[in-house]
Amino acid sequence: MRIVVQEWERVLVHRDGRFERELGPGRHQLGRWRRRVVRVAVRPRLVVVPLQEVLTADGLPVKVSLTATVRVTSPRTWHEAVDDPDAFLHTALQLALREEVVSRTLDQLLAERAELSARLRTAVASAAAEVGLAVERLAVRDVVVPPELRHAAAEVATARALGLASLERARSEVAATRALANAAKLVDAQPGLLQLRTLQAVEAGGATVVLTSQPSATSAAATP
Repeated sequence: MRIVVQEWERVLVHRDGRFERELGPGRHQLGRWRRRVVRVAVRPRLVVVPLQEVLTADGLPVKVSLTATVRVTSPRTWHEAVDDPDAFLHTALQLALREEVVSRTLDQLLAERAELSARLRTAVASAAAEVGLAVERLAVRDVVVPPELRHAAAEVATARALGLASLERARSEVAATRALANAAKLVDAQPGLLQLRTLQAVEAGGATVVLTSQPSATSAAATP
């Protein structure tokens, strides 16, 4: 029999129930007698783990999902190792995701999504190899927090922002008070600085300067 193998697949040839050889891309001629062939797609495909509800290390419920791009690296292992290799990998991804989530607090989970994806890929690499698969890419897709937790987080963020704003205003007031105190000390120590500052304001324009003079006291001699 003639067999044409596409670039994106491999063909396993069995004779009397035993593996004989693997056919790569191209045209092949085989004897039909007592032979059976199995086609295995080796192009990358997407595996999606839907939202899983898991408790974080601080006891908060979250729903997490992930996507993984996998590819068959050993067609014979993929066909012979287990009955359903894709389901086997799907379960391994679920278990690894749960183990990683329960070991982190909610804040860590939200802040370390990239690191979580890398750790998950490493964790499932050996399980994938057992069934002839390789995980090429893996990403945590969604982290869904319950509405009440989102509201609480928003309140905390608002309170933190208001506290920082109050602290900044207090710092500005302290700095202005210190500047005024330093200026007062300089004027007391150097009275001429005030006159120079007045002349600068007059020269710069845009300011109204009022100069006042105190009348000198004169004494009149009383005539008898």
